[in-house]
Amino acid sequence: MPELAMTRMINELNGRSRTILRHVVDTYLETGEPTGSRTLARLLDMEISPATVRNVMADLQDAGLLYSPHTSAGRLPTEAGLRLFIDGILEVGCLSDLERASIENQCDTAGRDIQHVLAEATKMLSGLSNCAGLVAAPKQDARLKHIEFVALGPGRAMVILVTADGNVENRIINLLPGMPASALVEGSNYLSARVLGRTLDQARQQIRAELDAHRADLDTLTQRLVEDGLAMWSGEEGARSLIISGTDRLLDDILAIEDLERVRALFGALETKEGLINLLDATMDAEGVQIFIGTEDPSFGLAGCSMVIAPYAGSRKQIVGAIGVIGPTRINYARIIPVVDYTAQVIGRILSGT
Repeated sequence: MPELAMTRMINELNGRSRTILRHVVDTYLETGEPTGSRTLARLLDMEISPATVRNVMADLQDAGLLYSPHTSAGRLPTEAGLRLFIDGILEVGCLSDLERASIENQCDTAGRDIQHVLAEATKMLSGLSNCAGLVAAPKQDARLKHIEFVALGPGRAMVILVTADGNVENRIINLLPGMPASALVEGSNYLSARVLGRTLDQARQQIRAELDAHRADLDTLTQRLVEDGLAMWSGEEGARSLIISGTDRLLDDILAIEDLERVRALFGALETKEGLINLLDATMDAEGVQIFIGTEDPSFGLAGCSMVIAPYAGSRKQIVGAIGVIGPTRINYARIIPVVDYTAQVIGRILSGT
């Protein structure tokens, strides 16, 4: 629904209609069940008959804000009804000092490795929301400072990449049999001398050209190590990766066959990822928390599902990614919105070193 039309509809709802819509949505978010007029008449503090409630609910249904899943059932909110509730009626909760400290501590335990910070943040969001946590990681177009190989044990090593703005990323690689420790040192020195001040793609092109022309003064094992090290970031230049945690939580609160079908469709969207990354990229052009509901956005388009996302900034105070949760529309928006918002702020502070 266009923003102006939504604003006009919110303003046109009288107090009684807003109260009834709020109760229907609250019941749906809590139980997933439709609400009947008799139940609502008992819940409302005002003196109002079930017949009057039925008339108001019928008006809300005519406005496209409620619908009846069955002929004799009560009402459920439509996607438009949920949108109006979130934009104009929902009272978002505030985080306590203890909750803020908990979010900060869980993100800080990952250190300064951006991948670990983001992975821990998505796990935390998944646990707090009972949804899947997801984050769009920054594009790999920063200038590089250093690449190093660190032995982890027999047959394994860690490749550590440090960017000029202080971000650190790690990858684990398997080593060829017989790889000596001296090859790790030689490979580290060779790569570091060629990546300094270059983007990942620029460094990759130069190094591969040298290796192809046999200009590199490296033995066969060290050449293979250098190639494997570069391959760990292959295809990431200018691309945005998507980290997803807690998809199993989407199965925790299924009430009906319809819920199961929605979760199956959501699993399919999470597996393909492309549409979600495009949506996350679009989110970074906006400010603050963004909420996408069901089919109202063509790049999302999953009936019965919602996504709550907030952008986060990097070391240069520019928006570099977005983080949030995705799950059924029946989520605790009042709780999740401030958690997602504050988590994005904490990540921004960690990445900027403040």
